Amino acid sequence: MNPFSTLGIRHDIVNAITELGFENPTPIQEQAIPVLLSGSNDFVGLAQTGTGKTAAFGLPLLELLDFSENHPQALVLCPTRELCLQIANDIKNYAKNLSNVHIVAVYGGASISDQLRQIKRGVQIVVATPGRMLDIINRKAIDFSAVRYVVLDEADEMLNMGFQEDIDSILSTTPEDKKTWLFSATMPSEVRRIAKKYMTDPHELTMGTKNTGNANIDHEYYVVRARDKYAAFKRIVDFNPEIFGIVFCRTKIETQEIAEALIKDGYNADALHGDLSQQQRDKVMKRYRDRSLQLLIATDVAARGIDVNDVTHVINYSLPDEIENYTHRSGRTARAGKTGVSIAIINSKELGKIRQIERVIGKQFTKAEIPTGFDVCEKQLFGLIHKVHSVTVNEDQIEQYIPRIMDEFKDLSKEDVIKRFASLEFNRFLDYYKDAPDLNAPAYEERSSDRGRGDRYDRTSSRGNYTRLFINLGSVDDFTRGDMLGFICSNARISGKAVGKIDLKGVYTFFEVENNVVDQVQQGFKSVDFQGRNVRIELAGDRGESRGGGRERSTGGSFRERRERRSNSTGGFRDFSGKRRDERHEGNRGGDRRKKW
Repeated sequence: MNPFSTLGIRHDIVNAITELGFENPTPIQEQAIPVLLSGSNDFVGLAQTGTGKTAAFGLPLLELLDFSENHPQALVLCPTRELCLQIANDIKNYAKNLSNVHIVAVYGGASISDQLRQIKRGVQIVVATPGRMLDIINRKAIDFSAVRYVVLDEADEMLNMGFQEDIDSILSTTPEDKKTWLFSATMPSEVRRIAKKYMTDPHELTMGTKNTGNANIDHEYYVVRARDKYAAFKRIVDFNPEIFGIVFCRTKIETQEIAEALIKDGYNADALHGDLSQQQRDKVMKRYRDRSLQLLIATDVAARGIDVNDVTHVINYSLPDEIENYTHRSGRTARAGKTGVSIAIINSKELGKIRQIERVIGKQFTKAEIPTGFDVCEKQLFGLIHKVHSVTVNEDQIEQYIPRIMDEFKDLSKEDVIKRFASLEFNRFLDYYKDAPDLNAPAYEERSSDRGRGDRYDRTSSRGNYTRLFINLGSVDDFTRGDMLGFICSNARISGKAVGKIDLKGVYTFFEVENNVVDQVQQGFKSVDFQGRNVRIELAGDRGESRGGGRERSTGGSFRERRERRSNSTGGFRDFSGKRRDERHEGNRGGDRRKKW
């Protein structure tokens, strides 16, 4: 007997999930399903991504709803269109042996008229992103007055993306006596507040320790110089021949540049970010799920909700601005009880961030060394040998060619054939990594005393191959480091690779660029204005940074300003003309409702 039967799931559903490969319930499923089947409690479930949360709430919904009635009885809200489609498809698969089950996925970037037609035909379960759902509610095209269950999936992500007001508006159209089930990977204070606001004495279930990472993930970091980051990244990839990974970048520009560079260098890679149309996103994700792509290069927003099996590595090409996002990134690997590796490529000044992440996830990082060129060549050679050893031979098809193959090899010994075959692949890496330099950088942690009087590495106007510049825009203008990078690159017409450290202050910013593009940057900003004022670019050394009067803190502004910026840092971005628009649209709304700031 399938163990799901003992949890109270009917045989028609158990038979369907057995065909899907469900053999034993995961811990969250085992403990949540009996509670939810009672239908009498609000519920808070804390568990990492990849632990089977969709089945934990999807299976009870199929048991509790009355499918003889054709009106909305359950609403599932989630942060992204990818996750929305995934949840809807999963529940449809669970219900394939049931009759009259109607599920509609409602999300931005797709035809709203098609979604309205599906709703009009009758639906019991609506799976939606908040933005598009609110659009449909405002059109008075759906009635939630008889909804019995509301599921908030990835609640922390929805709040991080700025959906608090939308969630409030949507839930105000649902009955007071409904049951609310909240699932989240982390439990920040904002999620705690939403639980308190919408729930009455909820049953709380925590799998592992709150806010911790998946125990099956190994966390590693590599310390490199900024100029060596891409070369180090490629060497890490080459050292893992069987890698099937997701690479996270901070900005869309960086994402696209890294993907294009990898494709040019012969890797199976592509980018996933908010500037792609829904059709383009679907095409990229189909290639990745089919394993036609080996590396998916993505922003945090674009990658939220991606559920792909057997991801071996998550690589943080850039660390996230929000520490909680690291948990979501690393959760893309080691799903459903499997193991995985999460890698961070950092410079020595980011060691403090690694220590912060360690405290949040409750696990230590391992400091790893960038492999040498010889190490990579050796790993690739034996990776190839392993493939040969495990390849499936189609005896029927190959048999007809064996005589000709043997004739071609008749002058070669067995040893010669093996050497030549192995050299086909090995020589490529041997040539590339000939005289490869050591890319490991010395690791030092910034001392608090250094921070207090000014970091001597940061405060000079010129550092090696970089020149430090001043710009009269900062965090009070609602810039994040990623926004500033894009603003600089767009106006100066330079690559993101030419920009070094960005030191964001309250009303100004210091940033480094390669020496050979300094004049180009200054020329590019000669006639740029931002919200009615001229943008100034100057050499940082001309600003008298170390003059008396106390140094401005890097966070800049009052506590209230800093808190607002933190909430905005994941909720919005700026286009490079200086106008601001809501980043929620990147992952969810597809241009449905552009909110002006």
